[in-house]
Amino acid sequence: MDPNSPPPPSGLVLIDKPAKRAVSSMTACRVVKKKLIAGGVGDAKRRRNIAVGHAGTLDPLASGLLIVLVGRATRLCDQLMAGRKTYVAEIDLAHESNTDDLEGELVVHPPPSVMPMREDVERVLGERFTGEIQQRPPAFSAMWVNGQRAYELARKGRAPEMVPRPVMIHAVRVVEYGWPKLVIEVDCGKGTYIRSLARDVGVALTGHAGCLRALRRTAIGAYHVDGAWPLEGLPEVLTEIDLIQVDLGYKNPLPPSGGRRAADDQEDEIEANDPA
Repeated sequence: MDPNSPPPPSGLVLIDKPAKRAVSSMTACRVVKKKLIAGGVGDAKRRRNIAVGHAGTLDPLASGLLIVLVGRATRLCDQLMAGRKTYVAEIDLAHESNTDDLEGELVVHPPPSVMPMREDVERVLGERFTGEIQQRPPAFSAMWVNGQRAYELARKGRAPEMVPRPVMIHAVRVVEYGWPKLVIEVDCGKGTYIRSLARDVGVALTGHAGCLRALRRTAIGAYHVDGAWPLEGLPEVLTEIDLIQVDLGYKNPLPPSGGRRAADDQEDEIEANDPA
């Protein structure tokens, strides 16, 4: 590389990913990379080799915050994925499915003989779904089972027995409740499946599995979706000034300045398939 050429670009782009089947997390990364190339970022001869990745997958039908990592900032992937995340999830307590969301075959439950009240829901969430819990991942997930992805076995009609594992739920709050719709906000750690949470909350409240109807990630650590670009709203070209600069020497990457709008109250901070 020419010693006189500018250093490769490095930083973060916050994206608000839409809930569309055709828009995967990697699709969003490709869009960002294309716009960086169009913006002339980095050395011309090496521009198409810009490293671009993301800090945690969102299912195509999930929306919300996706942190796109550019250049040397891709080294922060594991660190960001290990951090705390916040989701808003809509749960359907009247249906279950073999995928634990709307992608699977839906089964209708009869209404419970005693309808759970809001205080019942809040009590169950606090007592059974806060702190470190044992959670069974969905059969339709990217977990490895005997050398194969669980979803590959499930699609062949050989759904594997998924072993429960510990995950951390820092907090869970009721946002809205009116049978059979339950909307919750979840602060959780790495490896938490919100689909599994929806399934298990249904079982705890009614004896029947619940089903995840919608999912939106609103925060990863101190990064909030309010400070993100809508994917469709990205400018035609992105330049280095559009990247949030991070000091790779810090244990916890902080966005001091630069890039698309950080949330007003977070400018001096930073953080399945939907596993969190």
